[in-house]
Amino acid sequence: MVEALNLGLRQVMAKDDRVVVLGQDIAQTGGVFRVTAGLLDEFGGDRVIDTPLAEAGIVGSAIGMSLYGMLPVAEIQFDAFVYPGFEQIVVHAARYAWRTRGECPASIVVRIPYGGGVRAPELHSDCPEALFTHVPGLKVVSPSTPGDARNMLVAAILDPDPVIFMEPKRIYRSIRGDVSDELPFPITSSDDIYNNAIAHARTARNGDDLAVFTYGATVPLCMDAAAALSADEGVEARVVDLRSLYPLDADAITAAASACGRALVVHEAPRMAGIGAEVSSLIHERVMADLEAPVGRVTGFDVPSPQFANEDDYLPSVDRIVAGARAVLSW
Repeated sequence: MVEALNLGLRQVMAKDDRVVVLGQDIAQTGGVFRVTAGLLDEFGGDRVIDTPLAEAGIVGSAIGMSLYGMLPVAEIQFDAFVYPGFEQIVVHAARYAWRTRGECPASIVVRIPYGGGVRAPELHSDCPEALFTHVPGLKVVSPSTPGDARNMLVAAILDPDPVIFMEPKRIYRSIRGDVSDELPFPITSSDDIYNNAIAHARTARNGDDLAVFTYGATVPLCMDAAAALSADEGVEARVVDLRSLYPLDADAITAAASACGRALVVHEAPRMAGIGAEVSSLIHERVMADLEAPVGRVTGFDVPSPQFANEDDYLPSVDRIVAGARAVLSW
């Protein structure tokens, strides 16, 4: 995924000189996770910009650049570091299109490596995606494969709206996948690119007994859990990778839940008011008559992300997902 993200940035920067990247340590060192490695040498210091450790300044600068017609990509080094920049995102980036009747949208991408599983200290393992999905004017996405990571990042950069691009750092280097040298869409600014490349959920595994909805780093775990259910119990689970967290692909979600009759939502973020609550509500509101059981949830706990010694007890695991599936199937 790291290589795919880097490829996407290189491709769009080579095609459109309005694209700039900025953030802490992203130029000279290529970023903590090396996503921006080599970009400084290729595109120079005017387009690959090291910033001070000041997230409000990083996001605010990106917003100002966008108002002058640039397409900035701001990196937040770790998930919880975004909180000082939250005001800039919510009060300014999310509202410019509304304030100006669409004439001056804040066409920025805020890249945020997020989630646990990398044995990081406090304030390095949060899952703040639900905070952004509650804000009108933002789009929020999270890829789970290298191909999606490249395609979705390029589409997000070209989209006229501000996009919060949540990167599941636990699977930055733990999964592999083929990524075509060619993009599946032209590099031109358009809402259609976003709608075609990002806005639709992806069926990662077919099945008719249980629909499992997930995103980001928990997609591979759900795939493993589905394989275990199939091998041990003959249960065929359909795994749906949401990809877009706002807007949600309501049609795909309700169609899968209706076809399977049972549904489970899995995410690493805390349970209270998380993405799982919205997906569950959507299913119950639209296709409750097709359900054979209430929608289940397997999530993180309603506590701060723990220190790494307790991280494995906090994160959803294959065993916890299988147990959650069995609970739904037992109704």
